[in-house]
Amino acid sequence: MKETKRWDTRKTDYLERMSGATPYIHNGKVVAAAETTRVLEAVIRPFDRVNIEGNNQKQADFLAEALSKCDTRRIHDLHMVQSAVPLPVHLDLFEIGIAKKLDFAYSGPMGGRLAEAIKQGKLELGAIHTYLELFARYFIDLTPRVSLICAYEGDADGNLYTGFNTEDTPAIVEATKFSQGIVIAQVNKLVDKVTRVDIPGEWVDIVIESPKPFFLEPLFTRDPANITDTQVLMAMMAIKGIYGEYGVKRLNHGIGFNTAAIELILPTYGEELGLKGKICTQFALNPHPTLIPAIESGWVESIHSFGGELGMQKYCEARGDVFFLGPDGTMRSNRAFSQTAGHYACDLFIGGTLQIDKYGNSSTATATRVAGFGGAPNMGCDAKGRRHPSDAWLKCGAEFTSQQEYLGPMPRGKRLVVQMLESFGEKMVPSFVDELDAWKLAKNAKLALPPVMIYADDLTHILTEEGIAFLHKCRNLEERMAAIRAVAGYTEVGLAAKPAQTQALRDRGIIRTPEDLGIDRSRANRSLLAAKNIRELVDWSGGLYDPPARFRNW
Repeated sequence: MKETKRWDTRKTDYLERMSGATPYIHNGKVVAAAETTRVLEAVIRPFDRVNIEGNNQKQADFLAEALSKCDTRRIHDLHMVQSAVPLPVHLDLFEIGIAKKLDFAYSGPMGGRLAEAIKQGKLELGAIHTYLELFARYFIDLTPRVSLICAYEGDADGNLYTGFNTEDTPAIVEATKFSQGIVIAQVNKLVDKVTRVDIPGEWVDIVIESPKPFFLEPLFTRDPANITDTQVLMAMMAIKGIYGEYGVKRLNHGIGFNTAAIELILPTYGEELGLKGKICTQFALNPHPTLIPAIESGWVESIHSFGGELGMQKYCEARGDVFFLGPDGTMRSNRAFSQTAGHYACDLFIGGTLQIDKYGNSSTATATRVAGFGGAPNMGCDAKGRRHPSDAWLKCGAEFTSQQEYLGPMPRGKRLVVQMLESFGEKMVPSFVDELDAWKLAKNAKLALPPVMIYADDLTHILTEEGIAFLHKCRNLEERMAAIRAVAGYTEVGLAAKPAQTQALRDRGIIRTPEDLGIDRSRANRSLLAAKNIRELVDWSGGLYDPPARFRNW
């Protein structure tokens, strides 16, 4: 006799949970802020997979605080699946026993505390993902049962306006709601009618007006006043030796002063080289303030953004030919789409790292700091599914010497993946090491794999103050290691370089120093920056850029 199987267990579970929350819901889907913790206790069960929205910038901080106040006899051992854990309360959940396991992508300032929690056994680490990878698992094996999200505006029907900082919200909500999960939104303001419907009300179960606006971090703002002459020299090498050499038009910049320096010398040094219109025309990028002079000078045709940036909203709204705007006139970001653009539609990724080993593998996870990877691995790899050509992609592929060993005479392009870093980082910690700390972290956290941000076989260039190593031109691993040693400065890895071997690599164009590129070192100074401080960025924007108070000194 055939066993009768139920096919509505998720829906039944959803209805049971929501019935527990019903006494607190009034006026459509609205719950008073004071009742938030009780509602969370009503809908969350021990061992649930729970998402707290938070990424590089905006954070569902009020809901995270409310979750931390739940009774641990009712809610414990949660499996947190979330893009980022940059707030202290995210790790408080593990300290007090509400959460036990974590799958994430980025930790930022909590990297040190996260490493300590793993070491003490208070936190079980699933994996450090890329954003796209984690979003993908939301739809396969890490689907949240309850998601706590945030938006600028919400109405009584549950409609949400996510505005300038849409970021992860659509991916989280779709994965949760269409698997019969529960979506709870904190909003900065309850309104009768939202400015724009970014998330339809049917996909949201509960709306709570937060006592204060959600936390927003200006993560991508770099003050030009802190850019050094060495960073200007490296920026000159990037523009002349890589961007100009390959004609890179479509690209992504990682966070940091190195890439900020590149953006700020486009209207000066780039203009001098005659590269306007030939490089840096389309970006997958957050609205970096340091890109304002290049935009105003007519270098940039379009930018699609993962998220917003504090202070840049009015500027983006006034530059509708460059940024993606909604019918309401405000910018629309979307992390999943922008990550996809960075993976498939860009020809170059350039960013930094904390450590790079003698083979070229790099990681931002060290024994004492687990910063996570964010989106770097998706943009810092060769997208094997790519099928459309571009000049930069084809040129790099043609130079990739070992490609024919696998493809025969079949032509194929290759993404330019550039690690740009000084040979010594903060507090004179060497950037080049014999073995990544990721090995120790894997052992401490009992991970199957050391967490690597960019694997050596994806890396095409390393750019340091010493010069550029064109790794994809190397014929074998020994030659790649020699090229890495040649640009590793006075680190132990760099001191192992053999002068005759380095000269041979220079002769073949695998190593190129500033002199090889015809760059005058005496010109590498801050005078090349189109804006030398935040105030000058405001001037370039015509007063549209409104920098956060901590960046103002006037």
